[in-house]
Amino acid sequence: MRIEQAASTFAGHLTDVRRLSAATVRAYRADLADLTTVTGDIDLRSVDLDVLREWLWRANRRGDARSTLARRTSSVRSFFRWANDEGLVDSDPTLRLVTPKKGSTLPRVANATSIASAFDELAATAMDGDTVALRDLALLELLYGAGIRVAELCSLDMTDVDRDRATVRVNGKGSKERVVPFGTPAGRALEAYLVRGRPALIDRAERPGSAMFLGVRGARIGPRAVYDVVSRVIGPIIGASSVGPHALRHSAATHLLDGGADLRAVQEILGHASLGTTQVYTHVSSERLTAAYRSAHPRA
Repeated sequence: MRIEQAASTFAGHLTDVRRLSAATVRAYRADLADLTTVTGDIDLRSVDLDVLREWLWRANRRGDARSTLARRTSSVRSFFRWANDEGLVDSDPTLRLVTPKKGSTLPRVANATSIASAFDELAATAMDGDTVALRDLALLELLYGAGIRVAELCSLDMTDVDRDRATVRVNGKGSKERVVPFGTPAGRALEAYLVRGRPALIDRAERPGSAMFLGVRGARIGPRAVYDVVSRVIGPIIGASSVGPHALRHSAATHLLDGGADLRAVQEILGHASLGTTQVYTHVSSERLTAAYRSAHPRA
């Protein structure tokens, strides 16, 4: 069987058997498609360790990040492990394939005071009845206040938000459900959006749905639109021309730890399967503490 046909069958296995999300399956397909740019659509049995090393070497030469190389190595490992189990190859060529180290790049974090100022400016616009500003403020407050992922935000339905208990129910990675609290500012912004913003947006929809956050045409908002909102409001704070919603998630986690939150509690809020994933934020907090010490202590 050739690579592209096997990749298609593998995608079905990831969806139907392993129950992975559509975004994760697309990532696997993209990594395997990148492999064929080097190998061509050859028979699986022709792929050996040297071919895979050549593929990763070329990716490194063109400047792919180490995190990307590590992810692609993981993808191809899973693919050939499956192919070996299915009898499509005589042996697994990835057994001796070394995974490149990801490095230690720390997430970029926005200052809490700067976030508050940016949100206050947007709230002033929203007070004038600007429908989109009402929506933007509510989604930004929820991204930051609950620390949820952009995919989790976009998939929210009206029934997922409990305004009385100030909690939101989200489906995270691996379809794992969790309930996360949000604060009073997010609650106020959501209330204003649901009363004055969402009704105006839903009037533009051909078929009104149950989505919490809507685009300008009344349909469920997509990740790209959320990226644009975050980049416009948070980008100037961080000093970057392009900033994604994860910057608010990083900031929420760091500010929780700065405020004394327990690491396990932050893990639960973020929906991390491993505590090790959450621990990166302890390094961010440590660096902020060190910077504050060096700038303020006379004997630093």
